[in-house]
Amino acid sequence: MARIKPQALLQQSKKKKAPRSISIPTIALYSVVTVVMVFFLFATYRHWSQRSIIQTEEGTSNFQVEEDFSDSKKTDIPRYAVFNTSKGLITVELFKEGSPEVVDEFIDACQKGHFKGMLFQRVVKHFVIQGGDSDNHAVIEDWTSREKHYNQLEKRLKHEAFMLGTSNTKHEKEGFDIFITTAPIPDLNAKLNVFGRVIKGEDIVQEIEEVDTDEHYRPKSRIGIIDVTLKQKI
Repeated sequence: MARIKPQALLQQSKKKKAPRSISIPTIALYSVVTVVMVFFLFATYRHWSQRSIIQTEEGTSNFQVEEDFSDSKKTDIPRYAVFNTSKGLITVELFKEGSPEVVDEFIDACQKGHFKGMLFQRVVKHFVIQGGDSDNHAVIEDWTSREKHYNQLEKRLKHEAFMLGTSNTKHEKEGFDIFITTAPIPDLNAKLNVFGRVIKGEDIVQEIEEVDTDEHYRPKSRIGIIDVTLKQKI
């Protein structure tokens, strides 16, 4: 029997101990399995996350719909009117509870575009500014005729400045005129139907009040209302 040489034995031992190499198809298979598992876990996580968000949004949406439905009757009537004038914006809070018929008439006039292009035809410093299509200024003449006596009247005023009102006369023929007071007027109830209060833009009212006028309190330059926007809230 022939003897095996030591060098050949060493080479055979190395061959037996050497690790077996992993084939390329096996590596590809493991990679595919790993990718599939990762994709499945990600898809599962995304599905449950979106479901949780949708349930939360549905609950919130249902609550908002119910709340909006319960408050729908309260928001039917606009609570504010924004006068866009040639001098700037004047925001008025409407007194629906105190003057429901006048407010309804005012809202109807706004929706018909009655105030678009309306001029302020009378401006009396420390009293009122008047806007309207009519040239009837009986209220203005009555107030100004007693201008010198106002300082002697009692201080128990019924109304403050920056109140919005309209004349007591019917508006079918002359249209809906408006007055914004620029000072407290003791007998305002007898002259106007007050249906609102300026809550923003008092400086614009005062700027209009300071324009130059003729002897009949008519502004020498054209100042008017561009349009009126009705709002539920501001």
